[in-house]
Amino acid sequence: MPDRRHDDKSLPNLATDLWDLVRAYAKQETIEPVKGLGRFVAFGVAGSVLLGVGAVLLVLALLRALQTETATFFDGNWSFAPYLLTLVVCAGVIGAAVSALRRKGTKP
Repeated sequence: MPDRRHDDKSLPNLATDLWDLVRAYAKQETIEPVKGLGRFVAFGVAGSVLLGVGAVLLVLALLRALQTETATFFDGNWSFAPYLLTLVVCAGVIGAAVSALRRKGTKP
């Protein structure tokens, strides 16, 4: 007959060990990945803000260039034209971005 060891754990000790194991597993599989995900979200938000600021500055640069370089042509009754041209360029860029997103989303 095989020897039974006398170091068998009691039921409350087994329950405590099981609880500790479940808690450690839950932390490993839920909390730690979320902490790592926070870094990617932070970089994404920062990149989006910087891209937005850059786009606004480019639009303002286009508007300013149209106003200063074509001052004699867009003078008087045509003073609205630089604003309209800038608006058309912005709409074209937004339309191209939306088209690219839709096209990318349909590929398997």
